[in-house]
Amino acid sequence: MAELETAIRIAVTAHAGQTDKSGAPYITHPLRLMSMVESDEAKCAAVLHDVVEDTPVTLADLRREGLSDAVLEAVACLTHAKEQPYVDYVIRCKANPIARQVKIADLIDNSRPERAMLRPAMIDRDLARIARYLLSHRFLSNGITEAEYRSLMQSHGDVEAHPFRESP
Repeated sequence: MAELETAIRIAVTAHAGQTDKSGAPYITHPLRLMSMVESDEAKCAAVLHDVVEDTPVTLADLRREGLSDAVLEAVACLTHAKEQPYVDYVIRCKANPIARQVKIADLIDNSRPERAMLRPAMIDRDLARIARYLLSHRFLSNGITEAEYRSLMQSHGDVEAHPFRESP
C-alpha cells in the first residue's frame, strides 16, 4: 500500500494545475484509471501513466521514490514519445501485462461519451481519434491481430496524444 500512496502523491503533485478541456482537474483521469484496474502495481502504473510523458518527472525520479521495477517498466511502456508512431506505442503496451491493462482502461475512459471531445470545427480529426481508440482497444483485447491492427490504423493519421488536457 505504501507504493500506491507514493504513486498517488507523485501524480497529484506532477499534475497540479493541469485541467482537462472541460476545466476539471486533470488528476481525475488517472484516478479513474486507477479504480478500473486490479493489482496494486497496475493501480500505481495507472495513476502515473501520464506523469513521465507530460510533466517534468522522469523514470529516474520514480525509481528514486522507490517504485518497483514492474511499475517502472509499465510506466515506461505507457510513455508515448512524440516521435513514436501511435500504432507502435500501442503494440509496445500490449507486450507488458500491466501496461496493457492500464492502456485498455485509458482507452475506455477517453472514449466515454461525456469525455470524447467532439469539436464542431475539428469533427473529422476528433472522429479519427475516437476510431483509433476503438481499434486500439480491439487490438489490446485480442479482437484483431497485429497485422489487422496495423492495416486498419493506416487509414487514421496521427492525432494529438492528449486532446483532453489543458496546459497548466
